[in-house]
Amino acid sequence: MDERTGWSRAQPWVSLVVRLGLAGIFLVAGGLKVTDLAANGRAVNAYQIMSYDAAMVVGAIQPFVEIVVGLLLLLGLATRLAAWLSAGMMVAFIAGISSAWARGLNIDCGCFSKGGQLPPGVTPNYLPEIFRDVAFLAMAIFLIIYPVSRFSLDARLDRPFSAGLPADDDVLEEESESSEHTAPRRERA
Repeated sequence: MDERTGWSRAQPWVSLVVRLGLAGIFLVAGGLKVTDLAANGRAVNAYQIMSYDAAMVVGAIQPFVEIVVGLLLLLGLATRLAAWLSAGMMVAFIAGISSAWARGLNIDCGCFSKGGQLPPGVTPNYLPEIFRDVAFLAMAIFLIIYPVSRFSLDARLDRPFSAGLPADDDVLEEESESSEHTAPRRERA
């Protein structure tokens, strides 16, 4: 008889859905920006938080960071680290959008677009963007707490937490039992 609770059986599947959802978000966001790094730099500069040169550097690096985080999440590799990076980016995005709103800036956030100044007469609607990013932050926090998920490289490499915490043996054993050809498990210290 299976001694695990309903949650312990469902959690790896829920984590899979959250992990893939967050991966898609970062892959799309980074993919849309990587084709025009200068425009992304201008979008970062529109927030008026840092110097123009710093904004251009951040704008050039940001899409690649988003893509790398998205790929890590997609593969389920270093899931907890990727979730921490996701959470950090979401906090920065929420702070940036909130700052723009509080200072009365008339900009497009640039999250899934080229961003920058809005044309005259167009009013930004920051609240839905903040709520969206809070939801993405909640997804990242969920993965920080529950990084073990189905179909992840972390589980295959016997290191689902990748941040020094013990692995969920039930998930790993169940996945290894479902595979016909598995390598012997390494002993943990």
